[in-house]
Amino acid sequence: MNFWQLRNQFYDLVCFNVNQVYVWQPYFEKNNLTRWTKQKLLLKLRNSWYSFPDYLKTPNIQYFASNKMYNPSYVSLHSALAFYGIIPEAIVQTTAVSSLKKASFENTFGTFTYQQILPELMFGYEQKTFLDKQSLLFATPEKAILDLLYLYPHYNNKQDIIELRFDEEFMQEDLNIERLKEYAEKFHSKILLNRVDLLLKIYGLC
Repeated sequence: MNFWQLRNQFYDLVCFNVNQVYVWQPYFEKNNLTRWTKQKLLLKLRNSWYSFPDYLKTPNIQYFASNKMYNPSYVSLHSALAFYGIIPEAIVQTTAVSSLKKASFENTFGTFTYQQILPELMFGYEQKTFLDKQSLLFATPEKAILDLLYLYPHYNNKQDIIELRFDEEFMQEDLNIERLKEYAEKFHSKILLNRVDLLLKIYGLC
């Protein structure tokens, strides 16, 4: 088997792993992947995950790769908030949450960090279409806010929350307060509920 056969088989998946290759070709020689990576025909993402250089300039490729490299996970926290325009900062790394242990990776697509949450808190995300045929998992704005307040304990006073600089227009017009409160209850955390109440008071939403 040559590189072009592999490319034709997996290109539309965007990211693929060695196990998928073995299902397709049980006697595949793994050293080929190393050689093709050195030849810059493939990009190695982590462990057994690979992609193709053609995707380097694809918008939002980092979010799709984040989902694939560490599963289950979904994009949340600062990356999701920046994506929705809720916080003003451009986020250099891709932030996600997972029921697996904390992790971080770096590859050609960027830097990726994963915060750990309980399996029962893996909710509040939705599928977004990616390159027509694929999809990626992204926190809703409300869940991204809750994940942030829950996982970063220093956001526990008025000044720290104000310094997040949440977009005023979003908070007043687009924030789904019912959903925010409904999701917050599912965390079973009084500390989080107190932070949510403080957030709503700051923006005059309660």
